[in-house]
Order: sequence, then C-alpha cells, then structure tokens
Amino acid sequence: MAYGIPIEERAHRLPTALRAPFQARTWRELAYLLLNLPMGIAGFVWTVTTLSLGAGLLITFVGLPVLVLALGGCRAVGSVERSRARALLWLEIEDPAPVRGGGGRGPLARLGGQLGSGVNWRHAVYCLLHFPWGVFSFSVAVSFFTYGWGLLTYPLWRWVFPVYAGQPGLQIYGSGSGADRHGWWLHTPQDMALSVVVGALLVLALPWVVRGMAQVDRLLVSGLLGPSPLDTRVTELESDRGVVVDTAAANLRRIERDLHDGAQARLVALAMDLGMAKEKLLEDPEVGAAMVEEAHGEVKIALQELRDLARGIHPAILTDRGLDAALSAVAARCTVPVSVTVELPARPVPAIEGIAYFTVSELLQNISKHSGASRAAVDVWRVEDRMMLHVSDNGRGGASLAAGSGLAGLAERLDSVDGVLVLDSPLGGPTRVSAELPWRA
Repeated sequence: MAYGIPIEERAHRLPTALRAPFQARTWRELAYLLLNLPMGIAGFVWTVTTLSLGAGLLITFVGLPVLVLALGGCRAVGSVERSRARALLWLEIEDPAPVRGGGGRGPLARLGGQLGSGVNWRHAVYCLLHFPWGVFSFSVAVSFFTYGWGLLTYPLWRWVFPVYAGQPGLQIYGSGSGADRHGWWLHTPQDMALSVVVGALLVLALPWVVRGMAQVDRLLVSGLLGPSPLDTRVTELESDRGVVVDTAAANLRRIERDLHDGAQARLVALAMDLGMAKEKLLEDPEVGAAMVEEAHGEVKIALQELRDLARGIHPAILTDRGLDAALSAVAARCTVPVSVTVELPARPVPAIEGIAYFTVSELLQNISKHSGASRAAVDVWRVEDRMMLHVSDNGRGGASLAAGSGLAGLAERLDSVDGVLVLDSPLGGPTRVSAELPWRA
C-alpha cells in the first residue's frame, strides 16, 4: 500500500493495453499456442498413418479394425485437447456421448457403429486440420514473443555481440568481409531506442494476437470435438420423454386418488344410504323419504366432484370455446381480481392449448395461495411461431424455480414440448412469469 491506495487498485488503474502482456490469461493462452505444435504433429501423424494403413488394408478384413483403431486414437487425442482447452483456454465443453452400436449385436455391429459415427470422423478432421493451424499459430506466437521481448530488452544484452561475436551489435543486414564489409548493426543510442520502441509495440500487440488465435482454437475444439447437435438433441428428447412419462404417471395417480377418496367413497356411502332408505320406506315412510332426500343431495355433490375432476383432466369449455373463455373461467375462480387478455389469430393444436391452459391455471393457483396480491394479469399472444404467456401480480414476490418447487415442475413440463419458463420475482414483488410455447396450428 502506497499513498493510501492498495497495490491491486493502482494496478487496475493502468490501461488494459498496458496490463494485457502481464495478465495470466495471456500467458495461459500463449502456453496453449506453444503446445499446438507438438499436439498437432502427434495427431496428424497418427491420423494420416493409421487411416492410410486401414484404407490400404480394406481389401482384407484387417482394414476395418485398423480404421476403428485409427478413429479411437483420434478420440483419445480429442480427449486430451478438450482437457487442454479447459485448463488453458477455460473453455467449458462437454465430452461427446459414447458411440452407440450400429443397430445390431456382435463385433460387426460394433465396428459399423464406430465407422459410422460422425463424432469419430469429426475428431479425425480435427487432427488433420489442427496440424497446419498448429504450425502457423506456434510460429506467430513464438515470433511475436521472442522478437518483442528480445528487442524490448536489447540494451540489456547488447554487450554479448562485441564480447563474443566480434561485432558492435545485432546485425539487421550486411554483406562482404574485411574492409568491404558493410551493413547495419544496432549499436548506437538511436538504434537501441528504436529497438525498444519496436519491441514495446510487439509486446503490446502480443496479447491481442494470442487471444485472436486462441479464439480460433476455441472454435475448432467446440465445433469438432464437442457433442454433435444430433446427439445433444437426442439426449434432450430422452430427458423430455422421461419428464412426460413421469408427469403422465403422476396425473394418473392423482386421478386415481381423487376418485378413490372423493367420488368413489361418496358413491359407496350413497349406495349404503339408499339401501337403508329402501328398508325404512316400508317401516317409516317419512324417515325413508328424508333419507332419500339426503341421498339426493349426496348425488349432487358427487356429480360436482366428478365435474371438477373432469375439468382438471381437460375442461369442456377449453374444447368448446377455446383458450380465451377457458382462462376467463379460471380467472373468475381466482381469489384475486385477474384481468385476462388473449390475442390469438387462431387456435393452436389441442396439446399446446391444454399446456397453456394448465400453465396459467397453476400460476393463478399459486397467486391465490402464496402471493398476497391484490390484483393480477394474464396476457396471451402470438409472436411468429411461438405462443407467449405472461402472468404477473403485485404480491410479496420471492417465488423460486428451485428444484422441488411447483414452478420447477412446471418449467420441466414446458421444456418437454420445447417451451421456456422465465421467472422474475424479487422480494417485495412484483412477480412476473413469462412462458413460451411452440405454435403448432
């Protein structure tokens, strides 16, 4: 600490251009570029040698295993390159999924799967392309580094030339010998000042040259050594399918529980009451009539429970009159005044319409139970090929998408159909929930 200012703060007051040559990022990326040459040579030699050998042996069965071995080696090189990129370039990239079988069993199916894998061949392409790029990036990085720092510090080591080389300084150009010898040697104060200026410019340019070439490496690694878009999409679809299956199973269990504990139990009790009323009608008609009247009331309650259950599965108003009327009906049952605005040019497919309905229904239920709001609003509109939902309230806020919450489950269900849920709910409110669904008319 000097003059009351910490060293760290004084360092950060330097312009970025002056700090860049000494930043850790510059040295990490420079180390990456210097390693490009040996890694490029190793990958190129392996790929060219083994692929050529395998292709030459394809007239025999031996060629197929050799090609698979070649691709396996390329995958190993890719694994090293991803680790190197994570450590030095701070590039977060996932490992590609293992190669799946070729649609059958046995050695031939496995060989076919390996040879037909686009991921394997992308690794081979990387090994072939990385060699020329490695030579170029290594050469440029070494040239800028050595010339820059060498010229910048030249006044400190110029004494080497007159002592050990018998010449006044570093020779820029020259020819002849003896009395005819002529040229330019950096030895005058003006020469040394010029070398320092040129060296400083090269040193200041070095970080930006290094970062530019490192960005090319990031593109190569992420584009050729990461998971393929198809594999990523397959993984997403498998995850979404699991969510859909789990949601469907949970809904079936809920319907079964509601039927068992609600309408079914009430109907069983109703059957018993009617049996008792039947017996009483013969003994005491007035008591029997009262019991039948009570049973009639139970029938009405059971019918209402069945209607509520059916509405929870898929409301008739949604099927008959569309999303506008269905959301208005949901808003009318909310304990908070809700304004509903639906501007859709047409009706989407029933599946998307149903998801939109239940999304808004669940959000309004959360507002009724947890928000403490005095008003809420629901807006639905279409933007190109997406349906947009926006639900807001002026409540206490603090809602969360943390795992295990109802909103997290809602986000998963939307994700299963390529939808998106975004939550903005600071403490003190207001809470805004935006959702996107694909428009499929």
